[in-house]
Amino acid sequence: MRYIDPHIHMVSRITDDYARMADAGCVAITEPAFWAGFDRSAEGFADYFRQLTETEPRRAAMYGIQHHCWLCINAKEAEDTGLSREVIGLIPQYLDRPNVLGVGEIGLNKNSRNELAIFEEQLALAKRHDALVLIHTPHLEDKLKGTRLIVDALKNSGLAPHRVLIDHVEEHTVRIALDGGYWCAMTLYPETKCTPQRAVDILETHGVDRICMNSAGDWGPSDPLSVPLARREMRRRGHVDQLIQRVTFENPLAFLSQSPRFRVEPASV
Repeated sequence: MRYIDPHIHMVSRITDDYARMADAGCVAITEPAFWAGFDRSAEGFADYFRQLTETEPRRAAMYGIQHHCWLCINAKEAEDTGLSREVIGLIPQYLDRPNVLGVGEIGLNKNSRNELAIFEEQLALAKRHDALVLIHTPHLEDKLKGTRLIVDALKNSGLAPHRVLIDHVEEHTVRIALDGGYWCAMTLYPETKCTPQRAVDILETHGVDRICMNSAGDWGPSDPLSVPLARREMRRRGHVDQLIQRVTFENPLAFLSQSPRFRVEPASV
């Protein structure tokens, strides 16, 4: 059974992870720009954007996985508005590269005024370039407030809700995203965000329309095979393969295919 991981940071993974994901059925991924664990200069971001648009697609292709990416300055670094605006000025020259889907993952980290200003500027950038948007919602106690601030900014941006995916939703924020007409995704972590078990609980409570699952797979405790683990949990609870395939392949395919650059190789017979 094929699947798509719509949010995974492969720059932080070893090449063996690509092999394991391919063996588990992964055929395509999308990699958002994110925090490197240290402060970067604008020149550092330019190198990072080259890594996302040149190096990672080649690494993924060795295992039959299509690699796509998103570009931005992420919320964790957006407090520095001077750096943020330098990076935003760099992004347009990369947006026409063949594996770039849009702007992301943008959003809020500590719900600060500077973060919100940079978030709104990157929404405007996406609007000007008719790009898809991938949203980062804050973690833990700031998530509900941050999600509400994000949705308010989205409403003011003029972006069509169906071209926006709000990520890291949990039990208390999933309806905010869905009721606003946005796509959303649950990030599966072994310790924070959603475990596979909690994610399946959310699906059973709220349905499967416009909702996806991803592994994120970044520098911290994470598992690049979290989506297959969630599929196994759905199967254990008696969900049919058609429903599992909808959440883990058809839903991300429907959202991401709004970009003409997103592609998945036809299934082999």
